[in-house]
Amino acid sequence: MTDLGVTDWPPTPLRTERLVLRGARPGDRAAFVELLASPQVYEYLGGARPRAELEAAVPEAPGQRPGLFVVELDGKMIGTVTVDRRAAGRPGRVGPAGGDAELSYLLLPHAWGRGYATEACTAVLQWTAAALPGEPVVLCTQSANARSVRLAEKLGFAELERFEEFGADQWFGVRHPRLPAA
Repeated sequence: MTDLGVTDWPPTPLRTERLVLRGARPGDRAAFVELLASPQVYEYLGGARPRAELEAAVPEAPGQRPGLFVVELDGKMIGTVTVDRRAAGRPGRVGPAGGDAELSYLLLPHAWGRGYATEACTAVLQWTAAALPGEPVVLCTQSANARSVRLAEKLGFAELERFEEFGADQWFGVRHPRLPAA
């Protein structure tokens, strides 16, 4: 990940109608392992990692880095939303140099289908607009992941291109910053 240029991390927790988005805490470790080991979560991401491998590898205080928000519902972690810099050498970019701000999210399967991803991503996109003013944000997902493509479109991402990466067709979209009304 290339630095986002955010110096104040973690930010004040973001609050939505039902969720809290905050920096990671040591108590989140078990939920991180569950998220990374879930075959359903990683169906379109190359497959889950073995739980034993994760138990050995995940630090006591995982995910403590700028751009990674823990999604919390009723005091429990249900997923993450991240804003990272997309590596310049990967396919898909808005500008010629790459390094675009990229939104991604992961939710535990029991949290799917309830609008939490929309709610969490909307809050993080608002934070991103303030933290990185004027920057477009990109999102990439497997084209076969119809739910993720629908969410991207609902969030205001417009398809820019499709390409093959990681052995699968990828949907790549961009969300340009909203300009203030004249």
